[in-house]
Amino acid sequence: MNAQNGHDIEDLQPGMSASIAKTITEADIVLFSGVSTDTNAVHLNEEFAKTTPFGGRIAHGMLSASLISAVLGNRLPGPGTIYLGQTLKFKAPVRPGDTVTATATVKEVIVEKKRAIIETVCTVNGKVVIEGEATMLCTSRAG
Repeated sequence: MNAQNGHDIEDLQPGMSASIAKTITEADIVLFSGVSTDTNAVHLNEEFAKTTPFGGRIAHGMLSASLISAVLGNRLPGPGTIYLGQTLKFKAPVRPGDTVTATATVKEVIVEKKRAIIETVCTVNGKVVIEGEATMLCTSRAG
């Protein structure tokens, strides 16, 4: 562990995993719209959203994906790490009231470059809604 209670690159092993969960609220969607300036009606207007293939409002995909950032920055690898890249595939919608669980699993550790490749997935009730892969620059006891 580093001074910020994150995992140093030397601590990481393939298969290590961590998760966080959050219920997406109406307030989350409205606040995310304001911060991101994404005011797409599919997120904010139920009457319009009913006319879409989703049949109702959905949360911003990046709102759900931001939970991946939370698990990476707060749990695994944790504080002190730097996000270098992320791929995302949006597989299913997230609706207001859904509880999203974001899970990060170490796939590969490249000690000499202080890099970790991490599989990322978000689920709702066990169904995958987002999947991807993150590249993280990790802290190191070697400096």
